[in-house]
Amino acid sequence: MTFPAANRIANLQPSDIRLMTRECERVGGINLGQGLGDLPAPALVREGAIKAIQDGLNTYTPSEGVQPLRQAIAAKLKRDNGMVVDADSQIVISGGTTGAFAATLTALLNPGDGILLMEPYYGYHLNTILLNGLEPQFLTLTPPHFALDEAVLRAALKPSTRAIVVCTPGNPSGKLFSAAELAIIERVAEQHNLLVISDEIYEYITYDDVPHISPASVGNLAKRTVSIMGFSKTFSITGWRLGYAVAEPELAQAINLVNDLLYVCAPSPLQYGAAAGLQAPPEYFQQLRAQYQSKRDIICAGLHEAGLTPLIPQGAYYVLANIAHFGYPTAKAAALAILEQTGVASIPGSSFYQSAAGEGLIRFCFAKDDATLHEAVKRLSQFRP
Repeated sequence: MTFPAANRIANLQPSDIRLMTRECERVGGINLGQGLGDLPAPALVREGAIKAIQDGLNTYTPSEGVQPLRQAIAAKLKRDNGMVVDADSQIVISGGTTGAFAATLTALLNPGDGILLMEPYYGYHLNTILLNGLEPQFLTLTPPHFALDEAVLRAALKPSTRAIVVCTPGNPSGKLFSAAELAIIERVAEQHNLLVISDEIYEYITYDDVPHISPASVGNLAKRTVSIMGFSKTFSITGWRLGYAVAEPELAQAINLVNDLLYVCAPSPLQYGAAAGLQAPPEYFQQLRAQYQSKRDIICAGLHEAGLTPLIPQGAYYVLANIAHFGYPTAKAAALAILEQTGVASIPGSSFYQSAAGEGLIRFCFAKDDATLHEAVKRLSQFRP
């Protein structure tokens, strides 16, 4: 007897990130495809988790997370994001930002509801939307600046649209939404009664003094925004799977009901490690930005020299490169050719688009040590299409 997979996964789109990682391993190459950072986790974070383990804090926690972490998040939101929230009723700790995103969609939207993604988008967002039986709707932001135009946004809405996803800083674009663009979103969301879901996992990785602005800090957006944040990128703990959702109390309560069902709770000692990390001095976050800006500059200069035109990111640790002039039929063909010739893995831009706009782009991750980046750009300089 065979058991077919459920219908609900029929439309899920396999990730080219996994494909390119396997191909990179096959050739023994340098993986600038998958978003795995090389920076070590801060001692403050590691020691906080170790102390919690040694203190016996290894059992279930409340589904919304331990109070010390929620209180630390509330203080951080006030200090860094201009958001005043109640630690006890507005914060839900989850299994990473992907977990918080999944719990939010399941709790607040119904099958058939439309949800607007701005492409280039993060692939997990699309697949989570599909898994929940929602209708993905798309708005294409145009490089190099990926600016949001109010008329284009309004034209992308349908009668079924119930929510809009804002990813700032964006993966893969590195775009930071400006105050003016967030004001556009506020006007449109107010007029059409839309939920705004804001993924801000890269909030501390920004460049050239361009500010990160949380949508919930703009005008009246807080009442209709779920802010999704986490620790994976800030503290280089992607394997800890710790993220959180911030919303008005009635929304947070609904999200927590689903969060409890899906995850029971986030890992107890790791929550205490994250709480310790939020006590880091401002110099830590300044140094983090400086380190990644240096890495961004290394990869972008190397891509430019190699003829892979970089779209300079404002934040996050990815860069899209324009390879349309190389003449490959697809972005995947270009990425595979570059890997075979240079041993450097990237991700096809088509992984982040429904439209054909991604076929002329590939994405590189530069969250690597400097020696690896210098070797990668040296190899890329030898590429001949």
